Amino acid sequence: MKRAIIIVVILAVIILLTGIFIVDEKEQVVILQFGKPVREIKDPGLHIKIPSPIQQTVVFDDRLLEYDSPPEEILSKDKKTLIVDNYVRWRIIDPLLFLQTVQAIPTALTRLDDIVYSELRRELGTHNMSEIITENRELIMEVVTRESRSAATAYGIDVIDVRIRRVDLPPENEASIYARMEAERKKQANQFRSEGEEEAQKIRASTDRDKTIILAESYRRAEEIRGNGDAQAIDIYAQAFSSDPEFYEFLRTLEAYKSILDSKTTVVLPADSKLFQLLETGQ
Repeated sequence: MKRAIIIVVILAVIILLTGIFIVDEKEQVVILQFGKPVREIKDPGLHIKIPSPIQQTVVFDDRLLEYDSPPEEILSKDKKTLIVDNYVRWRIIDPLLFLQTVQAIPTALTRLDDIVYSELRRELGTHNMSEIITENRELIMEVVTRESRSAATAYGIDVIDVRIRRVDLPPENEASIYARMEAERKKQANQFRSEGEEEAQKIRASTDRDKTIILAESYRRAEEIRGNGDAQAIDIYAQAFSSDPEFYEFLRTLEAYKSILDSKTTVVLPADSKLFQLLETGQ
């Protein structure tokens, strides 16, 4: 009898222990009862369930997950074929709904790939290649992330972020695309040079005009100063002449003779000329 009781106690302990389980902080659990989901557990720690085979646990990851999708061809608004390599960061926010709709992560990744690719194709198809590559990529990816999140919620999935890792051109289109881009850049460079030359001509014309105005003003001022100087000189000469006319006439005569006479000059003077009288008499 005691042996039977011991066996019963041992079996009870074993059954009880199979009903106790630990949920890790990186996990979330769905409890199944006869194969049907009945509740979910997200809090880490020690939990209790009805021992197997009545209830079983299905464990899902509670961390942020990343899915790197294979490169796909997408057509832009300007009819350029682009090879887009993107990745998705996501997490399971409703494990019960996740189990009911997709059941496992491989199936979830397939659904997620379909959703993200559909949203990428739709959104990138409304933008030109230049916008996708450089200008509006951040805004485009915000729209794709928002729409993908909305669609993935039905599977218990939260799409945190969708990003383009790389955008390439098909090998057969690279040469023509690069040639066109080079032609556009040269056109833009020529336009910048033309605008720069036009601005330079305006600056030179403005500088020449300022130079002409400055020179004209300087010439006017110089002539004004010269005229004032000549007037003052005439005034001085007039005062000197009026104070001693004879001496002034004598001085002017000497200056005239000095300017016309030198060692190589022969002068023939009449006897009644003032210069002859001056040379002869000294008066």
